[in-house]
Amino acid sequence: NCSLFNPPPSMTAMIVNKFKLRSNVQSYNLSGMGCSAGVISINLAKDLLQHHKNCNAVVVSTENITQNFYLGTQKSMLIPNMLFRVGGAAILLSNKRKDFWRAKYQLLHVVRTHKGADDAAYNCVFQQEDPDGVVGVRLDKSLMAIAGEALKVNITTLGPLVLPISEQLKFFYNLVLRKCFKVKMKAYIPDFKKAFDHFCIHAGGRGVIDALQDNLKLTDKLVRPSRQALFHYGNTSSASIWYELAWSEHEGEVQYGDRIWQIAFGSGFKCNSAVWQALRPNNTPHEAWANP
Repeated sequence: NCSLFNPPPSMTAMIVNKFKLRSNVQSYNLSGMGCSAGVISINLAKDLLQHHKNCNAVVVSTENITQNFYLGTQKSMLIPNMLFRVGGAAILLSNKRKDFWRAKYQLLHVVRTHKGADDAAYNCVFQQEDPDGVVGVRLDKSLMAIAGEALKVNITTLGPLVLPISEQLKFFYNLVLRKCFKVKMKAYIPDFKKAFDHFCIHAGGRGVIDALQDNLKLTDKLVRPSRQALFHYGNTSSASIWYELAWSEHEGEVQYGDRIWQIAFGSGFKCNSAVWQALRPNNTPHEAWANP
């Protein structure tokens, strides 16, 4: 998946040619899906593996920023020049029984939220021409508010799948008081720290990480992978959540049974989550973090 760079032949065709894959390989090239495309690609691979038995699937998430560098003067379109960087990650998924013993993680859930029906959400991240005819990506000031609304919808769906019963009861009790008895009180935000051991928040910018840390009441340690990825590599779009997971592995923090929540936002507007469980301790050194 790559949002802005879509040449013919496609990038999937480049991979097939580079590694001389067999002729019956099924390839899909996802474009224009934004920074959350990594989770979308995982969801597509999951669906394919559920249908095709005894197979492997490779997901490649990347973004080409150089070709789409904005050379105009509009401030709202200059921000991506400062924030985005070129990055890439490859993930191998399998449904073969023989691969279970060496697999790092098991995919538990994928939850996707699409707010494209709302005009404000649809237009908040938009590739267009400026008044001088220069093409660039415009980021609207309403982006953070729209991301917050998409997040609420996403965690409302994800919560019952991952939260312990105690947190679900607290949320339901708060909802009944507010909706049925009209009690004026703040909505209860479940403690997702009781459901997850690691958080890979899309490194969309410092504001994105700060907002999620505040809303989900996360500690500095839990958001450190995201801050490290943003500091050393910038916003690598759909690959950022994999840089963060790689950092956690490099630091030796992922232990057997740990659950990881990857959450990403993308144009459209989308908020997507993937939940993984570690099948063994993962302390693999990663070249990307050996000397970032």
